[in-house]
Amino acid sequence: MPLPFIPETITVHLGRPDSPARNVTVPFPDYIKNVASSEIYPTWPENAIRANMYAQISFALNRIYTEWYRSQGYDFDITNSTAFDQSYVHDRDIFDNISEIADELFTSYLTRPGSVEPFFAQYCNGTTVTCEGLSQWGTVPLAEQGMTPYEILTYFYGPDLNIVTDTPVAPNIGTYPGTPLRLGDTGDDVRTIQLRLNRISRNYPLIPKIYPVDGIYSKSTEDAVKTFQRTFGLTEDGITGQATWYRIAYLYTAIKRLAELNSEGLSLQDVSPIYPGALRRGDTGNEVRLVQYYLSVLGAYYEDIPIIRDDGIFGEQTENAVIAAQKLFGLNPDGIVGEQTWDAIYSAYLSIVQANPNLLSPSGVPVFPGRLMVEGMSGNDVEQAQTFLSALADVYPEIPKIPITGYFGERTREAVLAAQRLWNIPLTGTIGPVTWDTLASAYETAVSGSQTEPQQYPGYVLQNEGE
Repeated sequence: MPLPFIPETITVHLGRPDSPARNVTVPFPDYIKNVASSEIYPTWPENAIRANMYAQISFALNRIYTEWYRSQGYDFDITNSTAFDQSYVHDRDIFDNISEIADELFTSYLTRPGSVEPFFAQYCNGTTVTCEGLSQWGTVPLAEQGMTPYEILTYFYGPDLNIVTDTPVAPNIGTYPGTPLRLGDTGDDVRTIQLRLNRISRNYPLIPKIYPVDGIYSKSTEDAVKTFQRTFGLTEDGITGQATWYRIAYLYTAIKRLAELNSEGLSLQDVSPIYPGALRRGDTGNEVRLVQYYLSVLGAYYEDIPIIRDDGIFGEQTENAVIAAQKLFGLNPDGIVGEQTWDAIYSAYLSIVQANPNLLSPSGVPVFPGRLMVEGMSGNDVEQAQTFLSALADVYPEIPKIPITGYFGERTREAVLAAQRLWNIPLTGTIGPVTWDTLASAYETAVSGSQTEPQQYPGYVLQNEGE
């Protein structure tokens, strides 16, 4: 789940949620100006106007951030029905002073300490309708007493309140990743599903816990998705398509009360990406080796990027390759793999392998196919990995011999673990880029070494059957 942003536009349904009214999409600042002009008076004290506008902005952003309506299957972000949301009168005149204040405040919103989601700033007019939140008319005498906007807000919502300012503006395209998530997929979207399902499972214990929450669509993730789908009447295929994604989002929002005054809140940990942190010259480890592997694939595709070894040591050659990639992608060429550089390199790598499924690395072995291989998967890439492992088992007795079936079962996982132990790779039992590259390179060496001339000693002792 991303950090909150200010949407470029907001889509408003001109009626109650289930009414056959039309939708209008307008710039977010214009929407706030319209709401403020429709709900409060321009003659009110400025501090009262500002307090109300903070609440109006935060309320609207909460609807967008939690995808309250879109997660229920609607094609809009908010309604103009005051029974559910805020007043919006399409094409109405805007008061000048309200317009000026909105231009200043529209990138600000309210949060609770320790939470990142926009606060559900419930409010009412305070005369014909009263509620637990802010009273719009009640802000006027407080402002006349000299209270600041923040003091007015904390009077109604309590002292545990923050105002976030200068929030970045971004397109409002929804959180669904665009393609279904399934066994073997990796990334922040997978981690979002894992986090949400684990929280939902506290209220629905039949849904199994996913451990670890690592952004890998593993068998345990698939099992949890299947149970969720069975529980809520969705197609039980273990794939997180759009319907499953938004049903999970809706239940998660409801259970954590993210669209209520007493929200459980989202911590920074709930929305942090998987990005491993900045990598620079002098660093070592599997994260370095991983980015080196991506760069080596890019080097086979882009002549501007030099081909390097993936040895896990961030030296001069790796730094030069990073700089070349940064120049190619229009980034600051500082030689440091920050978040933007990491995303650019990984995205370019995925684009290459998806467009060229039979691509070979510079050493002539198949390139990692782009999806993590985990127990329970099947396919041509699993069959290729089993081919590596089966051949290597003839050379390395530590690796158990396995059949080549195209299905990643328990025996394949045991062989993967043995290979990872042999080559000092983290013991995950899954096949990612580093494990794949190690197996492929060792396989290539083993196959080349076994292709000897007639009468040439092949490098291993021949035994008779029965010995």
